[in-house]
Amino acid sequence: MANDNAPMSRAPRTRTGDPQNVPRPVEGEADLVTVETTWGELQPLQCAAGVPTVGELEVIELVRAGARLVDTRVPDSRGGVSLPGALNVPHGEIVERRGELDPAGTTVVFCNGPQCPQSPTAIRELIEAGHPAAALAYYRGGLHDWITLGLPVEHVD
Repeated sequence: MANDNAPMSRAPRTRTGDPQNVPRPVEGEADLVTVETTWGELQPLQCAAGVPTVGELEVIELVRAGARLVDTRVPDSRGGVSLPGALNVPHGEIVERRGELDPAGTTVVFCNGPQCPQSPTAIRELIEAGHPAAALAYYRGGLHDWITLGLPVEHVD
C-alpha cells in the first residue's frame, strides 16, 4: 500500500542537450518511441471555462465533422511533424491571426502535449480577444499522446 503522506509531484529532471518535445522512433523498432520527461510543466485538464478538453477519438470525430486543427507550437519545437492537415499558428501569433479561425465552427487547438503551455496560452488569449470559447476545443494530449498511440503524423518543415 502506498504511503498516504507521500507527495504526488514530479521528480526533478535533468538533461544534457536541447529538449526533445516530440517522441522519437527507436532505431530498428518500428513500433517503439522514446519520450523525454525533462521539459515542460503539467497543464490542467481544463484550460479555460467553456472550452472542452478532448481526446484522440474526439479529435478524429471533430475533424471528420469539419473542425479545423490548429498546431500552436513554434516552428523549432515541432520536431518536423504535426497532426495531418493541421494549420500551424504559433501561440504568439494566434490573436493577430484569429481571422483564420471560424468563430461559427470548431477549432481544435493542440501543442506538444500535457506538459506544454502553448495551446492553453493560445486558447486563453483567443478568448480574451473575443473568440467564442464554444468554438474551441483543447486537445491536451497533443503530439506526445498522438505519437505514443501510433496515430498518423504529417511531415512538416
